[in-house]
Amino acid sequence: MDNTINPNKALWEKGDFTEIAAFMRESGEELVKSLRIKPPMKVLDLGCGDGTTAIPLTLLGAEVVGIDIAKNLVDAGNKRAIEEGLDQLTFQEGDACNLQGVGDHSFDLTISIFGAMFAPKPFDVAREMVRVTKQGGRIVMGNWIPNDPTSFVSQLLKISAAFTPPPPEGFISPMTWGVENNIIERFGQAGVPKEKISMVKDTYSFISPDKSPEEFIELLEQFYGPTMNAVKSAQESGKMEELHSQLLTLAKEQNKSTDGGTSIPATFMRVTVNL
Repeated sequence: MDNTINPNKALWEKGDFTEIAAFMRESGEELVKSLRIKPPMKVLDLGCGDGTTAIPLTLLGAEVVGIDIAKNLVDAGNKRAIEEGLDQLTFQEGDACNLQGVGDHSFDLTISIFGAMFAPKPFDVAREMVRVTKQGGRIVMGNWIPNDPTSFVSQLLKISAAFTPPPPEGFISPMTWGVENNIIERFGQAGVPKEKISMVKDTYSFISPDKSPEEFIELLEQFYGPTMNAVKSAQESGKMEELHSQLLTLAKEQNKSTDGGTSIPATFMRVTVNL
């Protein structure tokens, strides 16, 4: 029996991502509006968190299954669905690298916004997304772009990585999902020709009218797995002040709000695969 803990599961169960997701609701709704949802449409939201895109998808009339590796987020999503009376939405635990129990060609649309990109085996992720999506259906991914100065999360992860020990051998950075050639290669190995894949840079904003950039950074340090790891390492090495200062500078520089709140736009790669 394999008792090893999946490190990706451990990472996303480490904090309470719902605290961060609160800043992502508005952009999640805007993104979903652009997807042309037509009932009755079956949608898989992969790496769904607590429902930032799954709930607006359901409200537009889709039948939605949200799958996430973190049990706490699945529980939070199911609680939100019950509270909002959404019986066409269910959340369940699962691994984007191996969607056990999900049938072939089950969904009209498979969506993953900053979710499946963090799974450790990208070729398996691409294969599974293609497998569970119907012929004639679509896959839509939102992926952060490496080293993009206008991508807040890319810069956040870059700063965090500088304070953490090097990753284990064989680790594939989630940021590689923001590189066009990698996207084409991964879906290509899953049987999708290049001309069926389109990529465009888009913007996703972190918005809270009543939380300052300082409060946003404090929440990331407390509740966002990758930043929490950086905090732990920085505390052990006596560099916590340096880490906090860099994160705070980043948030303040990229914040567009002028009334004390937070409005940070972040560039991402929007990938559409037509099957």
